[in-house]
Amino acid sequence: MAAPVKVPSTVPSNNSLDVEGEKDTFSTLHNDDTRSNLSHSLFLGLRGTKLQNAVSLLAGIGFLLFGYDQGVMGSLLTLPAFRDTFKDIDVVKHPSNATLQGFVIAVYEIGCLAGALATMYFGDRFGRLKMIFYGCWIMLIGAILQTSAYGIAQLIVARVVSGVGNGFITSTVPMWQSECARPENRGKMVIMQCSLITLGITISYWIDFGFYFVKDSSAAWRFPIAFQLVFIVLILPLVMKLPESPRWLMKRGRVEDARRVFAALEGCDIHSEFVEAEILDVSNSLKEEEAEVVAQGGDASMSAFANMKIMFRQGKHKNFHRVMLGVWSQIMQQITGINLITYYAGTIFESYIGMSPLNSRILAACNGTEYFLFSWVAYFTIERFGRRKLMLFGCLGQTASMAILTGTTWAADIHNGNNSHAAIVAAVFLFVFNSFFAVGWLGMTWLYPAEIVPLSIRAPANGLSTAANWSFNFMVVMITPVAFETIGSYTYTIFAVMNFLMIPVVYFLYPETAGRSLEEMDKIFSELNPMTPWDVVGIAKKTPMEAEKGASV
Repeated sequence: MAAPVKVPSTVPSNNSLDVEGEKDTFSTLHNDDTRSNLSHSLFLGLRGTKLQNAVSLLAGIGFLLFGYDQGVMGSLLTLPAFRDTFKDIDVVKHPSNATLQGFVIAVYEIGCLAGALATMYFGDRFGRLKMIFYGCWIMLIGAILQTSAYGIAQLIVARVVSGVGNGFITSTVPMWQSECARPENRGKMVIMQCSLITLGITISYWIDFGFYFVKDSSAAWRFPIAFQLVFIVLILPLVMKLPESPRWLMKRGRVEDARRVFAALEGCDIHSEFVEAEILDVSNSLKEEEAEVVAQGGDASMSAFANMKIMFRQGKHKNFHRVMLGVWSQIMQQITGINLITYYAGTIFESYIGMSPLNSRILAACNGTEYFLFSWVAYFTIERFGRRKLMLFGCLGQTASMAILTGTTWAADIHNGNNSHAAIVAAVFLFVFNSFFAVGWLGMTWLYPAEIVPLSIRAPANGLSTAANWSFNFMVVMITPVAFETIGSYTYTIFAVMNFLMIPVVYFLYPETAGRSLEEMDKIFSELNPMTPWDVVGIAKKTPMEAEKGASV
């Protein structure tokens, strides 16, 4: 029998980051589950695979809420009841309102940006579960304000409030999921939750379609907006009863709580060799990162905000390089042009391809459904082919789709011949673009930033990368109505070029993370010369995985 692993008696000294007066909330909430039987830990009566699935399901509902909120406005913009309530953003009768319409829809991203930036500070201070919990309450308030809006000012404020809550959730959920998952399942679990983004979009499109038949009533748009409350109500009573991230618990010095979570997620005894090895691995990684923080001028006893500056220094583990990989993955996701379609699908089909209002809503709903179905392709291929290959596959297909959309939407335009065959092809390639994106980029950029950065800066780094996502999301959503009104079909040309330029960036700069533990990435980047950042791809390829090394012993 192998000798038991010895756990260091010391733990990271980050306890100074604790909120003043913070109680051991985790232990209190799970008193019955964790203290009644110290050899086994249960959460909601679950452990092992069932508990991992429960974490993934709740994380998925959080992203389903995110998707629903993104998709719900697209078909409402051309709805008579909505246009009558918000005349200042009616571009059907007044095309000059395009800029204001773009701002009102995109201001949601400003709120998301603010929430993501706040997570940089509060993410490590309050923990993963509390950030999701608070985010849901803020979104609940925002949803109520949106539903009851009668003027542009209230609608803008309401969308900002909802955005702040969504910023909390989207910055935290992938990190929580990644820190709770085993390396061999981490990609599939995050991809599954991101597939639920598309399910949320799909549900929003079909509800918009159903309420299109509600005539002469503001319920036609108020109910679709209010429906997001259903998902919030599902999350709120359950989130605090699920396990906190064991790595966050270790970072706060709560080793026994982390031990219980590791055991519960694995479905084993809390004193098993697996749990001892996980505790040792994370503890060693944290001590090494803490020493690096001090070496770079930080202080383990300082506030989380003060130590954020470590993100922008290289150090042994190349922190800045890794943060930038996460940030630019999120930026690239947005400059693919996906939210041009997600936010404005119904409007595009009706106003720019020339479909009837009814057919436009049917096609938008079918587009969302197909998007959801194709997102599951990544679930079955993410661990087999890895992150890099799927991202490159997506870029190639997205480039071709946007190029074809340029030509077909130009030919379908009423000023260029109103070619009905071209309109059909354009409609098809809106579906095709979504398919490539769903496989290559939908979940990848929510997974990758959480995998690539060290634990010591994971919360602020994920907050920053998510803020980058929302910044460029805002840009795309804001400029889309204006671009369509000024350059028309050539809007798609811009995104075709962007997708093409992303191919060499991914190929030369993004290392594979599939199958790697979160601590293994530290070792890979420690070998990198910061003057030749492209070498990391080759280093990752030639570095054996811990699982492979274990199998060969």
